[in-house]
Amino acid sequence: MGKRKQGRNRGDNDGMVYSTNPGYSWEEEDDHNEEEWSPKDCATLYLSLDRKQRGGKPVTLVEGFDGPATELLALGKVLKQQCGVGGAVKEGCILIQGDHRDKVVKHLGSLGYATKRKGG
Repeated sequence: MGKRKQGRNRGDNDGMVYSTNPGYSWEEEDDHNEEEWSPKDCATLYLSLDRKQRGGKPVTLVEGFDGPATELLALGKVLKQQCGVGGAVKEGCILIQGDHRDKVVKHLGSLGYATKRKGG
């Protein structure tokens, strides 16, 4: 068994050895200018009922979200909790098990999202 090397902490290095970027700074940049995002910046969300490739079981599908991926995951989680069912977030779409279009439209409207229903 090898002995642990003491006194050689790497610290918070990110594993960067070499950079070809001429403007790269080795110091950590704490002043990230993350833009604030709001639901009004998002395009219209389209809701539809889908039964394809699911054995005839209905799934509420929310499409058209063009915001950050973290916001999409958070929105999917909130919608699933509001409906009390399971679901998933795949390929930029939110899938909610069952026909919950009315609940989803109402909740998205209260959050400030513009929605439209697709299909019948």
